[in-house]
Amino acid sequence: MSIAGRGRRDGLVCVRGKHEPIAPASRTKFALPCLNFERPLRKQMADAVRSLRQRTGSMKTFIRVVELWVPDPTRMRLEFGGGLYSEGLSAFKSVSEDLRFGYDEGLPGKAWASGHPVILTKFANSYFKRTDQALEAGLTCGVAVPVFAGEFLQAVMVLFCGDDEAHVGAIELWHNDAEASHEIALVDGYYGNADMFEFNSRHTRFPRGFGLPGRTWKAGLPLIIRNLHDAKSFLRWEDAAKVGINLGVGVPYRTGADQTWVLTFLSAQATPIARRFEIWVPNEARSALMFRAGDCSAQTDLAALYAQRSIARGEGSIGGAWSTGMPALNDDLAHDGSIAAVGARAAGLSRMVVLPVIGNGRLEAMLAWYL
Repeated sequence: MSIAGRGRRDGLVCVRGKHEPIAPASRTKFALPCLNFERPLRKQMADAVRSLRQRTGSMKTFIRVVELWVPDPTRMRLEFGGGLYSEGLSAFKSVSEDLRFGYDEGLPGKAWASGHPVILTKFANSYFKRTDQALEAGLTCGVAVPVFAGEFLQAVMVLFCGDDEAHVGAIELWHNDAEASHEIALVDGYYGNADMFEFNSRHTRFPRGFGLPGRTWKAGLPLIIRNLHDAKSFLRWEDAAKVGINLGVGVPYRTGADQTWVLTFLSAQATPIARRFEIWVPNEARSALMFRAGDCSAQTDLAALYAQRSIARGEGSIGGAWSTGMPALNDDLAHDGSIAAVGARAAGLSRMVVLPVIGNGRLEAMLAWYL
């Protein structure tokens, strides 16, 4: 249905504010409740951590794994460049660390050869190389996003989603071929248990400037839409509200003047894509990155937090990704001195993913999310 009808090379990955191999992911930390100073502080801290772990231990983000695959010294194959893994996925990580992928081989190699994002919603009987290990780990969907400098591959970021009975949210890939259509259509998507939302999405197309995919296409920059149940600019808001999806993030990806791809993340409160999203863009002089938009599950006023603040080229994970043109993973924000990392630590966040959005060989924006 048309919507109109509806009305690794070592040292390249930025980790802990420096470009070095990634250490094993640490357990995500959470903000602590208020303390009663009539009790010993150490005892209160231990009790608070224990309480929060009990309350949040079963809460899982929609994305369970983020990996980076980078060209080896010969630039003929992709090797493991680091990753962030949810608790209990160490076996899957161990398998991944020893793998290599050639051009058009496996999910990272397929994205390299395609030259655009790819999404794989079924691992069995496909080109995917880690099917048994992924299914054993409870992973059910993979998305690979290549990052190029011109025609040369910098890295491939791979995201894996998991599955359980309470899994609500979506990752979608949309595409427009300007020579074939004036609308953007769904290539494929993973929706967890949001069956009706999935059905309607597969039968919907968006003109440029309409809906989350169409608006992201027109903006040419990452886009965040909050409170989807009240956002009439999100044209599937009724379907989203029924399953609890309340946040949408769109990421544009251009492969030429006539080919546009849009990756969308649709997040629910119970199983959020991430606990915080931020968009940073170069200032007019291209001397620093300025905060453009964001959303935090802790209701932090990010615009006020980052007002008149900036991130310099090479500063922390976000600035480092700008310097290298590489995606970045950070498993311990205590080693990142940027204003973004300081703010995230204050909210109890400890791990960051940074994806540069590049157009015409220049950085257009930086999308960061926190797990």
